[in-house]
Amino acid sequence: MEILAAVVLFVNALFNAVVWPRFYPRIANDARATDESGRRTAFYRVHVVLIGIAIVLAAASVVAGVLILL
Repeated sequence: MEILAAVVLFVNALFNAVVWPRFYPRIANDARATDESGRRTAFYRVHVVLIGIAIVLAAASVVAGVLILL
């Protein structure tokens, strides 16, 4: 069961590390990411925070998976 848990954590980490960062260019280039004066909007900041959280969760999943295997 521990091996299965570690594999699930590693798959989660891989998914988060591969999929979420790919959204950043789309978010940055979206018309809703800047206002009329070129400043970043809440739309941009929220999505950047979501991407950051996904990367932190990926790192935490790797650490937890390694700890399970030790």
